[in-house]
Amino acid sequence: MRTLKILSFFILALLGSANIYAQAPSAAKPTIIFVHGVWADGSGWTDQISALQAEGYNVLSVQNPLTSLADDVAATKRAIEQAPGNVILVGHSWGGFVITQAGNDPKVTALVYIAAFAPDAGETIPTLSANAPATTLSKYLVPTGGFLYLSKDGVKDVFAQDLNAKQQGLIFATQKPASQSIFGDKSEAPAWKQKPSWFIVTKNDRAINPDLQRFMAKRINAKTTEIESSHVVMFSHPKEVLAVIEAAATSKK
Repeated sequence: MRTLKILSFFILALLGSANIYAQAPSAAKPTIIFVHGVWADGSGWTDQISALQAEGYNVLSVQNPLTSLADDVAATKRAIEQAPGNVILVGHSWGGFVITQAGNDPKVTALVYIAAFAPDAGETIPTLSANAPATTLSKYLVPTGGFLYLSKDGVKDVFAQDLNAKQQGLIFATQKPASQSIFGDKSEAPAWKQKPSWFIVTKNDRAINPDLQRFMAKRINAKTTEIESSHVVMFSHPKEVLAVIEAAATSKK
């Protein structure tokens, strides 16, 4: 009889431990997954990654091939598969196209658009951009072997005009060029129609018109923050960007 009581005690203890373990993922912090745009790479989020890791978040930063929308979405989906539990997707610029598609994964609970495109189904970069006056960005593109690089003057004048020369030089040197084909890739059913969204509008942006950003933020019903910044706000205003990501990660919506 005593042996049976001891066995019962251990069985109950194990069941209790299993129940606690099963509940743990729901109480855990979500994984933050960063998705960069063109003329950038995954290291562009260094300030935010370090700060979030210090707060106990699991963080991944996708290295997009920038060969097609489908390829970039696939790369992001692989990161989502690695994530334990819920996911917050953070996309900059072209990365907005990517998270709009990849965000349909059931593990994704929120989307954060940072000076990013937020397309509807069937839209391309040109058709979406037609909702506001064009910027001068196209004057600084350098075609090479079917890909587009951004010139040094482009980085200096329209992409990162509020950064110092050293930072601009690093952005130019580490940029990943974009396949010309991605500018014609059509978006599919958007995740923002079902998932809560946050949007940072960069008010001094010369790459994506701030009015276009406002149009998209309003259309997706995003919680919107406006910052006096160039296109690369994650470099020029790292703390403000971090605050928006944290708001999305801790929201109960």
